[in-house]
Amino acid sequence: MTDTLRPVDTAVTDASGVPDGPQKLKRSIGVVGGTLLTLSCVTPASTLFVVVPDLFGSLGTATALTIAIGSLLCIAVAFCYSELGTLIPSAGGEYAMVSTMAGRLAGWLVFVLSLLVVVIVPPVIAMGTADYLTPIVHLDPAMTGAGVMLLATLAGLLDLRANAWITGIFLVLEVIAAGVVALLGFSHSQRGVGSLVSMEVAGPSGHTDPVTAMLVISGLAIALFATQGFSTAVYLSEELEHPRRNVARTVLATLAISSVVIIVPVAAITMGASDVKELTSGDLSAMVTAWSNSAVGAFVSLCVALAIINAGIVMVIQNSRVLFASARDKAWPEPVNNVFSRLGRFGSPWVATLAVGVPGAVLCFVNLDTLYGVTGVSVTGMYILVAVAALLSRRGSHKHTPAWRMPLWPAMPILLIVVLAYILTQQEASYLLWTGGITAVATLYWVFYLRPRRDTRWLVSIPEDEQV
Repeated sequence: MTDTLRPVDTAVTDASGVPDGPQKLKRSIGVVGGTLLTLSCVTPASTLFVVVPDLFGSLGTATALTIAIGSLLCIAVAFCYSELGTLIPSAGGEYAMVSTMAGRLAGWLVFVLSLLVVVIVPPVIAMGTADYLTPIVHLDPAMTGAGVMLLATLAGLLDLRANAWITGIFLVLEVIAAGVVALLGFSHSQRGVGSLVSMEVAGPSGHTDPVTAMLVISGLAIALFATQGFSTAVYLSEELEHPRRNVARTVLATLAISSVVIIVPVAAITMGASDVKELTSGDLSAMVTAWSNSAVGAFVSLCVALAIINAGIVMVIQNSRVLFASARDKAWPEPVNNVFSRLGRFGSPWVATLAVGVPGAVLCFVNLDTLYGVTGVSVTGMYILVAVAALLSRRGSHKHTPAWRMPLWPAMPILLIVVLAYILTQQEASYLLWTGGITAVATLYWVFYLRPRRDTRWLVSIPEDEQV
């Protein structure tokens, strides 16, 4: 874990045209484009219509309060990502940051955890598209999900600036949908602002039960990740102009905007529900239709479906950058590294994009319940290691490196470690065992392949000449 990193020279090309050094992605987007792409990965409308109904079912009127607390906790996560992302502006994201600060073994384990997320989350989200297209057309969830993944893959092959415009248009539609829900909820309000802290939920027999503090704390396991997609800004840091300034701006702007887009409609729904039983049912489509008409309900559902497609595009973009960066940093045998580090005519890592998108389409035909649970554990473990790296970000030469610096350091990363450690203890034992087993195999790969070749393998590179 104490293995140190050394800078890697910029790319050169051999006679066959295959790069034998690390290639750099093209810096082509500013804060606005980066924020659009990152907000699209957060997909606030998808969170509102997919994640929030589950919270209503367990937390009732305490849902808005729980999400607000989760958003406050996410500030600590955003601070860690902002500081580390400006210190290490690499497409490797978490693994580049953790490798640089905490050693190459820790960085490798973070990469493996992120790879699990890369493989599982996009197809799981894509399969939800069919549910929101039901008011318009009935489709098979697996086939629809596979189509969304292939569409996202094709979009990921384009220039990043073009994708910023595509995802920006979709983002506007989903924000409009969230705004429509908020307007309808507030205009049909059945109770006052006090209902947001009334702490009530409908019980199994239909009577009203109190929501305890422990239930709220347990709900933070979901609420904490409702706006966590702002981490995408770090993956894009190698393609952001002036990363020392723009990474932090993009991360923090995305967190602020996404929190508002989610919390305001949740408050409106809480106040607009006819009673606690209706709110606990979490049937948001039915509520919207009751407040308006079937046409408005269909419009909102269509916007949510587009939001999911939008998220698929951004996730493929993000995840292909992780795979590209791992090949550039010599994580695999040389033939594999050469293939995954290729850039296409639009400057995107086209082989890595296909390697992420096509298997994702196949996974839409697989039952992913267990793998989705493993993803929750993986994300939690990954964030803990990022927080540890943030604790180490001001030692040695890094102390004087020009970068955005978080306030209240080291309290922020310490708080994050404590909260995430608690969340980890709330996961099912089987998910912990699966993730632990995968991590153990990854450690063996490190011990027997990467570490004996530490001079030629797993050399995390940062484009030093672009760190401005």
